[in-house]
Amino acid sequence: MVTNPQGSSNKSDDWMQEGSQQFLTFHLDDEEYGVDILKVNEIREWAPITTIPDIPSFIKGVINLRGNIVPIIDLRERFSIEAKEYGPTTVVILINVNHQDTELVIGVVVDSVSDTHSVNQQDIRPKPAIGGIIDAQYLSGLVEIEQKLVLLLNVDKLLTDNQLTQLGTVSEEE
Repeated sequence: MVTNPQGSSNKSDDWMQEGSQQFLTFHLDDEEYGVDILKVNEIREWAPITTIPDIPSFIKGVINLRGNIVPIIDLRERFSIEAKEYGPTTVVILINVNHQDTELVIGVVVDSVSDTHSVNQQDIRPKPAIGGIIDAQYLSGLVEIEQKLVLLLNVDKLLTDNQLTQLGTVSEEE
C-alpha cells in the first residue's frame, strides 16, 4: 500500500485557507504527533527491510524505493518510548529532511497514521522549554486538534548532522 497524503481529503472546510498549514498526524504510544504535510512523500505499510551493521539501534535499516536507498528509523526508539511489536497498523512515513543544502528521504516507523488537519498558524503554540518524553529539540510547536494536544515535529532535527551524513553516505553506496 502506497498512499499520497497530499491527495487525502480533510474533514475541515478550510483545508486550503490562507494562513493555515497542513499536518499529517500519527500515533506513537498514546500520544499524537504531527508533521508538515509538505515534508511527507508517501505512507507505506510496514514491510521487511535490509539491516545494516554498526548503526544506532533506532535506525532499523534501509529499503529500496524505486531505485533509491532510503534509511528507516523507528521513532519509538528514537524518542526512548518502550518498544512495541509491529502490527497491522504500523506504517512507514517517508519524509524529506534538509541536510547540508540537500534533501534526503528517510522513513519513520510509527504505530498508526491518524489524519490530515488544517491548522491556523496562529493556533500553533511554541514548543515547551522543558524536557519530557521526547527532547524538545525535535518539536516545532504544539497545537490542539479536536480537544487533543498534538506535538508538531521538526523533521529536520530528528537526526544529528553526523547521523544524516552517515545515512546519506549509505544511501549513495547502495
